[in-house]
Amino acid sequence: QYKGLKVNKGIADVPTVNPYIKKRVQRKVYTPSEFVEGILKGNITILSQAVTLVESSKHEHQQVAQEIIEKCLPFAGKSVRIGITGVPGAGKSTSIDSFGMHLINQGRKLAVLAIDPSSERSKGSILGDKTRMEALSREKNAFIRPSPSAGSLGGVARETIVLCEAAGFDTVFVETVGVGQSETAVHSMVDFFLLIQLAGTGDELQGIKRGIMEMADGIIINKADGDNIDKANLAAAQFRNALHLFPPSESGWFPKVLTYSGYYNLGIKEIWDMVGEYMEFTKKNGYFDYKRNEQAKYWMYESINDTLRDKFYHNPAVEGMLEQTEKQVLNNEISSFVAAKRMIDLFLDNIATK
Repeated sequence: QYKGLKVNKGIADVPTVNPYIKKRVQRKVYTPSEFVEGILKGNITILSQAVTLVESSKHEHQQVAQEIIEKCLPFAGKSVRIGITGVPGAGKSTSIDSFGMHLINQGRKLAVLAIDPSSERSKGSILGDKTRMEALSREKNAFIRPSPSAGSLGGVARETIVLCEAAGFDTVFVETVGVGQSETAVHSMVDFFLLIQLAGTGDELQGIKRGIMEMADGIIINKADGDNIDKANLAAAQFRNALHLFPPSESGWFPKVLTYSGYYNLGIKEIWDMVGEYMEFTKKNGYFDYKRNEQAKYWMYESINDTLRDKFYHNPAVEGMLEQTEKQVLNNEISSFVAAKRMIDLFLDNIATK
């Protein structure tokens, strides 16, 4: 069986090559220009690798990623960006699967991203959700990708949107799989913010934060089917009444409340008619462009804050004194405010001498 193979000198019948082990294939290393070319052609493999670079915390990866993003920027900005949030168990994954297939059947290309503030890079929980997006995961015109926030809440997703748009995706869903601050991050990067709710869980308005209600451009009550239809209609009426208590939105749009069934695909068309109506309304009154500009400014300042925070905590002088200063605060030797000022002064003095 070893006929034709070389043997180690002095050891008979022992091959130096195992014929059953395949040689590992090296992944091609692309230049930034090759990345951009592949993305513009809609190559999903290259797009995925570019997103991995965006997610990486390595300095050399970030340099390449930022060059790719800068070159893709002129080709971005043409998609409809939709944020999707909801209480746990509201059926976000099932709904995204239904909504996505509705759009793909209309000839659109869809990218699905997620923000999870509890995750580290490349460990977003949407990886589990992807298995519940059975129809979408089989579609060549759908791209499902986790965008964990790590230290920069939403920054990775914001840059991933640019790459997806340059790759030709005309619709982008950004799902919040966390709670609280993730909704604010998603709202700051989408055109339409959709809140998914359930009926028949007791007090429908209990636990719904005022801030999330005020951010919503549309509210949909899921599982409006079978014996639950009356409960869904009642919940919708309660939300409509609650919305009247809030001040008018900056866009001039009054949020609609609709019922639907993600499982049975009932009411899906009406939801997307609502989104289309909102887009037409905000483009006509100028709010759409105004919001996009405000979002670009917001993320510039977020990027500045993130970079300064990273530079501060990785400064050698700060790293050398931080633990000692923390102990002084814990022992009530100095106040928190004095400690903070000392550390900042130390940081500024250190960078000034370089």
